[in-house]
Amino acid sequence: MPPLRVVIDTNVLVSALVLPTSVPRQAVDKALDVGVVLISESTLEEVAGVLARKKFDPYISRQECEAFLYQLTNTAEVVHATRIVRECRDHRDDKFLEVALNGQAGVIVTGDKDLLAMHPWRGIAVLTPAQFLARDDE
Repeated sequence: MPPLRVVIDTNVLVSALVLPTSVPRQAVDKALDVGVVLISESTLEEVAGVLARKKFDPYISRQECEAFLYQLTNTAEVVHATRIVRECRDHRDDKFLEVALNGQAGVIVTGDKDLLAMHPWRGIAVLTPAQFLARDDE
């Protein structure tokens, strides 16, 4: 059976870094353990931009952010969107749908209500971190 292909949105990735014992962190760890995490240049840029915000300075150092982004870029599969999507009610979230569609994902892990409202989307599960953890993907 091929490994599960997983898109993880920005809020889950940031929470995983800032809160190392959280459910989002457990979901990211599971995705890395049982599958392939999919990113795009656009989604990676968004994560980097959010982590650069001053409000995170009390919680994580610049070095931790850089190490996290380095690990993400070296463990995730970069997907290039050849099929463009304009279907989410918040069009800023379309980039995650594009990664999922073009990367043939089986699941999108998110805390975003606009994405969660689309479950399932084109046969792709759209789940919270807790729902993803409850799945038996191993």
